[in-house]
Amino acid sequence: MRKKSEFTTVERAIQTVDGFQKVFNTLQQQTILRGQSQNTLDNYIRQIALISLEFNKLPEDLSEEDINEYLTALALSPKSPSRSSFKHAIYGLRYYYRHIGQNKRAINLPSLKKEAKLPVILNRSELRQLFMAPKLLKHRIALTLIYSAGLRSQEASNMKISDIDFERRSIHIRQSKYKKDRIVPLSDYMAKGLKKYLAVEKPHIWLFNGKEPDGRYSVKGLSWIMRETLKKTDIKKNVTLHSLRHSYATHLLEDGLNILIIKKLLGHAKIETTMIYLHVAQCPITSAHSPLDTLYPQK
Repeated sequence: MRKKSEFTTVERAIQTVDGFQKVFNTLQQQTILRGQSQNTLDNYIRQIALISLEFNKLPEDLSEEDINEYLTALALSPKSPSRSSFKHAIYGLRYYYRHIGQNKRAINLPSLKKEAKLPVILNRSELRQLFMAPKLLKHRIALTLIYSAGLRSQEASNMKISDIDFERRSIHIRQSKYKKDRIVPLSDYMAKGLKKYLAVEKPHIWLFNGKEPDGRYSVKGLSWIMRETLKKTDIKKNVTLHSLRHSYATHLLEDGLNILIIKKLLGHAKIETTMIYLHVAQCPITSAHSPLDTLYPQK
């Protein structure tokens, strides 16, 4: 029998808050029927569980004072300087209130202003240093692949061996954000590294095997690789695993690729999302390729 501390936030809410099991089941069903992202639901349901545990009641039974008190505490918490917990709580509550038909309460929640911050980019020297740092081939390949194809962390976790087409030099990214597929170029450098990795590690089904129930490597595990690798470098920038995707887009712009092609390669729904990279690069027209091919000087 598991100890109480070993239960997840959602599991504790199901056990202790009256009616939360029904809420969880309903939201799970809606996610499937609407074709929404499971990751999005997981974030929302966890925030709903947290606030339900805080007051031992469901959000619809809370007063405006309770909600404001809870959100204020999150906004001022020193544990979340990025205000990520505050933002996720707003999104989760807004999603929940709309789901149960309380649109007015959803509208009355605090509005969130988008932070006008430019993405932190790793330069080419820093990337070369980063990719040389891991001792394990698997870690080196994971980081390099994410940069070379501009992958989101979940996309790297979901990547199957069969998604790599060495003959056509392409990578098939399936059912990512917005439930869309896309195909991106496979770098020649990356192809060589992947063939060596597959021969040595012999992964099964998933490109990166791990401890997830279905056998894949987790997103948290990939983020851990990035954090541990950064410790072995001289890089002082405040970067995360997602910074490799930012660097991919920026370097493609600097290599001269048109921003409309980059939008397609990144899988962005709106061009406005891609245009942030115009603040750090120029975009003359050239053919599609992976920036890994220009990372190392040609001999």
